[in-house]
Amino acid sequence: MTHGLVDDRHTPVEPASSNPLVAGFAHALAVCNRIILVLGSVALVLACLILSYSVVSRTLFHAATYWQDEAAVFLLVGATFMTSAFVQSQRGHIGIEAFVHLLSPRINRIRLTLVDIVSLGFCAFFAWKSWTLTHEAYVDGQVSNSIWSPPLAIPYALMAAGMTLLCVQIALQIVLSFGRANRS
Repeated sequence: MTHGLVDDRHTPVEPASSNPLVAGFAHALAVCNRIILVLGSVALVLACLILSYSVVSRTLFHAATYWQDEAAVFLLVGATFMTSAFVQSQRGHIGIEAFVHLLSPRINRIRLTLVDIVSLGFCAFFAWKSWTLTHEAYVDGQVSNSIWSPPLAIPYALMAAGMTLLCVQIALQIVLSFGRANRS
C-alpha cells in the first residue's frame, strides 16, 4: 500500500477512520471526487472536439472561429482545477520522493503531514484569492477580450471551487494522519 490511499493495483481505497463522522465525510468526498473526475474527463473530450472542429472549419471552410479557443480553455481550466482534489486523494501531485526509501515509515508519515499542512496553507490562500477574483469579476461584469466575450467569472469560479475542494481534501488527509498517529 502506498500512503494508505492507493493499493497495489492503483485503485483508490477510502482511508479508514474510527470516527464515523470523519469516515462518512471521507466517503462523501470520495464520491464527489469521482463524479468530478467523470465530468472533468467529459470536459477534456469536449475541449478536444471543439479544437478539432475549429481546425477543420478554418482549414476546409475558411470559417472564422472566435469562440472555440476560449470555450476549450474554460473546459481545460475547469477540468484541471476541479479534479485536483481527486489527484491529491491519490497522492498524484508532483513531489520529490528522493528521501522516501531512506526514511522510516513513521518519519515518512510525519513528512507527508508536514507537506500537507504547508500545502493547505498555500492552497487556502490561493482559494481565497480566487474567490475574491471571482466576486470582483462577477460584480464588475468582467468579460474576456474577444468577440464572444464570455464572463470571466466562469473560469475564475471553476478555479476557486477546485482550489476549495483541494483544501478540503488536504484538510481531511491531515485529520486522518493525526487520527492514525493517535492510534499508533
